[in-house]
Order: sequence, then C-alpha cells, then structure tokens
Amino acid sequence: MLDTQQLPDNVLTTQLKKVVNWARRSSLWPMPFATACCGIELMATASSRYDLARFGAEAMRFSPRQSDLMIVAGRVTTKMMPVLQHIYQQMTEPKWVISMGACASTGGVFDCYSTIQGIDQFMPVDVYVPGCPPRPETLIEGIMAIQRIIDEDGLPKGPRRPLQMAVEPSYVPAPQPVGVPITLGGRRI
Repeated sequence: MLDTQQLPDNVLTTQLKKVVNWARRSSLWPMPFATACCGIELMATASSRYDLARFGAEAMRFSPRQSDLMIVAGRVTTKMMPVLQHIYQQMTEPKWVISMGACASTGGVFDCYSTIQGIDQFMPVDVYVPGCPPRPETLIEGIMAIQRIIDEDGLPKGPRRPLQMAVEPSYVPAPQPVGVPITLGGRRI
C-alpha cells in the first residue's frame, strides 16, 4: 500500500477509469446529421455566442471513423435511413447518439409515410433534445447529459445499452394573452 503522505506535492493519484472518462468526455467529436431547421440551431451552437468549445465538442467531424457522437438534427425520411444507419455502423466504439428536435425524436409535424417517426426505431438513442427547433442552450444541455453518461459508465464492457434520457426545457413559457380584442378588417370579432 502506498502512503500518499510521502508523495511529493506534484504527484496526483487517481483511478485509471476516471482519467480515461475525463479525457473521453472532454474531447467529444460530433458527427452532425442535420437536415432541416434543427441544423441551423446546431450550427449556432458551435458559434462564438454559445461556444461549444467549452465542452470539448467543437471539432465537428464529417467522417464517421473520426467521430464518437452522432447528432441527428431534423427530419429523417425513409430514403435517408439506410444511409444514417450505415454512418452509425461506421462510427468507432464507444459511440453515443443525440436525437435533436421533434422531427428526429417523433417525426414532428410530418406524420406521413415518408418520414421516420423517431430514429430510435432504427438505432439506439442516448439523449433526446426536445424543441421545434431546440435552442442552442438545450443542445448544450444534451451534450452535458452525454458527458454525465460517460462519467458514470466507466470503461466499456461489451455492448452498451442506451439510456434514452430526455432533456427538459430550461425556460418558462409566457402565459397566453387573455382578453385581447381580435380584429379582422378593422372590425372586432
């Protein structure tokens, strides 16, 4: 047993899994799959105003072999799904998935035959980010949830089961105006 009192001041002792998880969560490399308005919010998240670099996730990689976090932002059609699954399979292990927005999570307002009604039917999703489109702050909260998952998981031991965690909105909606007269063509309705 090593007595930590006899170590010099410039030596730090810790567990290997904590160092590995700290390095892994502090250097996420996202693979964006952005198809619609959620993609604009994803781009805004990487801008200087929201600064995704604070969380070590600013290096967007468009090669699945260089990324470990897939962010599916926007609607996914049935013709896109095989491509999305192929990209997911090419990503290195361990890998995580964020479903960003109502369209990627549930199909959104597009309740039709050609739109996938939630990507979790075809691939494991770790974090759902709600909104139409979700604000950049909500996506940052989702990335922080992925970082918490990485901290808790430890070193991977075989196939990983997705947690399917949903991020709650961080704003309070304003009440609807009541008693405001509605006019049509100058006449009150």
